Amino acid sequence: MSGGGSIDKVKPDFRTRRAAQLGLTALAVRPPRSRRTSIPVFFAGWLAGELAPQLLALTAADTVQHVVRRGLRDRGDRAGLALAALSAVGLGSVIATSARARGEVESALTEALGPDYAGRLPHPPTPQDLATPWGQIVLPFRSRDPEVVRERNIAYAPGGKRFLLDVFRPREPVHEAPVLLQIHGGAWTIGNKEEQGQPLMRHLARRGWVCVAINYPLAPAHRWPAHIVAAKRALAWIRENIASYGGDPRFVAVTGGSAGGHLAALLALSQHDPALQPGFTEADTSVQACVPHYGVYDIAATSGSEDSRYRLESLLAPRVFGPDLDPETHLDDYLAASPLNRVAEDAPPFFVIHGSHDSLVPVAEAREFVARLREKSREVVAYAELAGAQHAFDVFPSIRSAHVVRGVERFLEHTHRAWADDQELTPARAKNS
Repeated sequence: MSGGGSIDKVKPDFRTRRAAQLGLTALAVRPPRSRRTSIPVFFAGWLAGELAPQLLALTAADTVQHVVRRGLRDRGDRAGLALAALSAVGLGSVIATSARARGEVESALTEALGPDYAGRLPHPPTPQDLATPWGQIVLPFRSRDPEVVRERNIAYAPGGKRFLLDVFRPREPVHEAPVLLQIHGGAWTIGNKEEQGQPLMRHLARRGWVCVAINYPLAPAHRWPAHIVAAKRALAWIRENIASYGGDPRFVAVTGGSAGGHLAALLALSQHDPALQPGFTEADTSVQACVPHYGVYDIAATSGSEDSRYRLESLLAPRVFGPDLDPETHLDDYLAASPLNRVAEDAPPFFVIHGSHDSLVPVAEAREFVARLREKSREVVAYAELAGAQHAFDVFPSIRSAHVVRGVERFLEHTHRAWADDQELTPARAKNS
C-alpha cells in the first residue's frame, strides 16, 4: 500500500494529465502561427496529430482506470473527466481529418493524370490497397519487414559516414526494377538516412521497387553546395551500380522531406548542371520523377514571403551558405539553389505534397511552387494539400501517411508505365523517321 501511495504522489494527478493531453490535442487541431514557438508547436502538433488513435486509446484507458479506482470524488475528478471528454472529441476530429488524406491524394491524382488513370496502372489498386492498414498503424515504430532486404552503409563517394547509403529491395530477386532515391531532411544541418522515408521505401520495396536512402554532408561543417553535390554523386552511383541490386538505372525517381524535399526538387530541376557536378560533369544526373514532401522551395526569398525572408536571414545565410556568401552580394548563388527560381519547361513529372498546418514551411510556399511548375512545365504536376497535416507527417506509419504512401505509389507506377511505353515507342519513331 505504501509503495502504491508513493507512486501516486509522484504521478501527476488525473486532472493535470488530462489537461496536458488536451493542450497537445489543441495544438494538433489548430496550431498557432508564431515564429518564436514554431518548433515546439510543430513537435507537439505533429506527434498528437499522427498518433491520434493511440492517444485517444490512452485517454480512454486512463479515464476508465481513474473512474474505476476513485470514482468522481471531487471537483478535480469531474474537471479531469470533462477535459478527457474534450480531448476525445478533439482527437476524434483529428482522426477524421487524417482519414481525408485518401480523398485528397486521389483527387490530386485524378486532376493531374485523368479520372481513368488507375486503369492504366500495371496493378490497379484493390479495395484492400485503398483501406487504412490498421495493422501497421497500431504499432507504428515496428521496423522489421520479412519481405524487404536492407543493405546498409554502402559508400557512394569517399568521405566517411556522410557519404553512405542504404539499399532497400524485395527479398525475391528483381530485374530492371524502377528506382527511388530518398533524401532526408533536417534543415541541412542534422538528420540521417535512418530517420525519414521509411514507410514509403518499405512499401515500394514490397511492391517490386529498389529504393536508396542517402546521407550527405551537413552544415555548418560543410557549406552549400556540398549538399546537392553529394546528392548528385549518389545519383551517379545509382546509375553505375544499381543494376547489381536489381534496379533499372534508366528510371530514377527522387523524393525527400523538408530540406530533403528542397534537395529532391533541386535535383530534378538542375539536371546536368556542371556547376553542381564538379569532377563528374559527364555523369547522367537526370531524374524521371520527383515527389517532394513539405519541401523548402524559396531559398532566395524572391516570392516576397516574410517567412522565406526570415529563414534566409536566420538559417540559410549564416549556417548553410556561410558568411562569405551574403545574399545581398551573392544573390545568384541563392537563386541557383532555389527550386522556385529553377522551374523550366523540361522539368520531370512532379507530385508535390504539403500539409495545411505546417508550422515550419508554410503551405503558401508549396502553392507558389506548384503554380510556377504548372505554368512552365510540359509534364504532369500533381499537388495534394493535406488538411490538418503538420511538417514531417510521413515519418512513421499513421492514417495520413498510409494513404499518402499509397498515393505516391500510384503516381510513381503511372509515371513509370508512361516512361516505359515511351521507351518502347522511341525505337519505332526513330525507325519510321
